[in-house]
Amino acid sequence: MEPPASPRRVTIVDVARHARVSTTAVSKVLRNAYGASPEMRAKVRRAIDELGYRPLAAARGLRGQTYTIGVMLPDIRNPFFPEILDGVTGCLTDTDYQVLLGPGCGVKEEAGVIEAMIDRGMDGLVLVAPVSPRAHLEHLATAVPTVVVGRHGHSPAYDTVADDDIAGAALVVSHLADLGHRRIAHIEHHETDPTRSVEMPNAQRADGYRQAMRALGLEAEIDVVSTRYTQRGGYEGAKQLLTRPTRPTAVFAGADIVAMGVLEAVAEAGLSVPGDISVAGYDNTAFAALGPISLTSVDQAGHEIGRNAARLLLERIADRGKPSVQIKLSPTLVARRTTAAPPPV
Repeated sequence: MEPPASPRRVTIVDVARHARVSTTAVSKVLRNAYGASPEMRAKVRRAIDELGYRPLAAARGLRGQTYTIGVMLPDIRNPFFPEILDGVTGCLTDTDYQVLLGPGCGVKEEAGVIEAMIDRGMDGLVLVAPVSPRAHLEHLATAVPTVVVGRHGHSPAYDTVADDDIAGAALVVSHLADLGHRRIAHIEHHETDPTRSVEMPNAQRADGYRQAMRALGLEAEIDVVSTRYTQRGGYEGAKQLLTRPTRPTAVFAGADIVAMGVLEAVAEAGLSVPGDISVAGYDNTAFAALGPISLTSVDQAGHEIGRNAARLLLERIADRGKPSVQIKLSPTLVARRTTAAPPPV
């Protein structure tokens, strides 16, 4: 007995026959091209729905567009990045575009993901906190419309969306100082590349911390531990701070995921938050707002960042020659229960 034949894929010819129009008419509707009447569009769309027609992405690419957008995230474990993704997908809801996601966890991995996206003919890229050299990013942007999220360097080749990380760090330091803290420490993400040490959000936050401490006359209390923007990095950084001869009374973690590790280390040491030490994060993720956690954090409006990135990318796809745009959003501080006045001396 012969196995049953695989179901045949519905083609544009099938759609044309079902709608009783020409294949040219179907093509015009699919491309949203001029020359198709509202009645014809309705007939074709109805036939597409009834037959379940799905155009091949490769074929659409040959016609100029695949209606796919690649989003590269540096770390899918960081709870802040899905908020950016929500903003991107929300902006594209009423369009024909679909988002395809790729994780990049280093220069080599990031380059592989981006190259795969370009090879598959994606119409545009949203790169979140990319670590690639700026020259490489500019080269990519000449091949495909690109928006860079989180990096502060300006380029004529691509658009950027970023939070004012220096201002955000100042909000944290000012909040803690107003509560009475002087020994305020910071856990940063270790950075060695000279360009990234200027452009990356982690570097900007560390710089903002130092500037704010100096402005408040607390330069002698500056204490920075360099680890990684991960939960493990926050844990290791806090362990270092807690072994200081005079430990800090407050810790500004450079990201909420870092603060998660700080809270773990503080609890392991038998100390309480905020009774013994205050902790503040950055990103205002859903984790920060959880009742049992109630983490003080900087809200950099991840959804708004993603929405702006998608909007700029659609504009860049429509007009490759337009001047580049740089958007910088103003952060706000959300004070919760992990920060309070320092313990009495």
